[in-house]
Amino acid sequence: MNMSSSSSASSPLRNSEDELTTPPSSPPMSHFTSVSATTKPSRSANPEEESYLSLCAQILSTGEKRLDRTGTGTLSLFAPPQMRFSLRHNRFPLLTTKRVFLKGIVHELLWFVSGSTNAVDLAANGIHIWDGNGSREYLDSVGLSHREVGDLGPVYGFQWRHFGAEYVDAKTDYNGKGVDQLRDLIWKIKNKPYDRRLILTAWNPADAQKMALPPCHMFAQFYVSYPNGPDGQGELSCCLYQRSADMGLGVPFNIASYALLTVMVATVCGLKPGEFVHCLGDAHVYLDHVDAMKTQVDRVPREFPKLFVKRDVTDIDDFRFEDFEVVGYNPHGKIQMKMSV
Repeated sequence: MNMSSSSSASSPLRNSEDELTTPPSSPPMSHFTSVSATTKPSRSANPEEESYLSLCAQILSTGEKRLDRTGTGTLSLFAPPQMRFSLRHNRFPLLTTKRVFLKGIVHELLWFVSGSTNAVDLAANGIHIWDGNGSREYLDSVGLSHREVGDLGPVYGFQWRHFGAEYVDAKTDYNGKGVDQLRDLIWKIKNKPYDRRLILTAWNPADAQKMALPPCHMFAQFYVSYPNGPDGQGELSCCLYQRSADMGLGVPFNIASYALLTVMVATVCGLKPGEFVHCLGDAHVYLDHVDAMKTQVDRVPREFPKLFVKRDVTDIDDFRFEDFEVVGYNPHGKIQMKMSV
């Protein structure tokens, strides 16, 4: 994968940009302090990223202080207004108010698409964002002590490619087992573009207790439109429902990941990318992210970069990391945040 900057110096992707790997300490509730932030009017030519920043500012100002599974604590807002991001004309919603770990986004999505549930496979590409949830200590803590290190259970990729199959372990061959939702989705888009069942779900209650972490981004619906009439080239849009939305670390990743998935599916279906719509349930800022988020919401967004698929790909399983090129990504500096597991 190439990433070109609009500035004179290129911005190579480095493993050191991974800001999701450090496990947090868990401050006691007595250490929690109130925070405030002001929602600001649009200050830039990027109102889409401003909508994300405004939501973060609203959570900092009015979010309910809550305990959570990780013990870190959050400020939370339920079911805020959806965010919308245009994917037309190669526009790619990679947030600019901090550097987002693009290499990790691409490799993780390709890992999902492959159906893998082994964090070791992802780590082999230098991506360690799932290491915490696949560690011996964590697996033991959630009752999965029989699993090998890195075996996350029937998480995203398994549900996308083998929904309903009986999960054994991360090394079992599941070829031909369960429902291949992703391939079925692509067939429907090609053959029944007006279908209202263009669905991809990772939420499977029967498997939830077998997962190291049940899916946060859990349900996507796709939509084909023909803005120039039925004889013109169609557009593919995606609406994602995310039950649990970590605004600091997770959501910037998720926006770019599902935008990229929409581009990939559109490519193999002969469609143009249209729009990514993001609907959140529990939208929260972890309390140990508050200062970092205050820094981010005070930054002025820059133009989103452009994403290009460098070759003609007709099968979703044929995509490679090198097939994507991001041009004109000129973000503000990195903001360090800890991952709560």
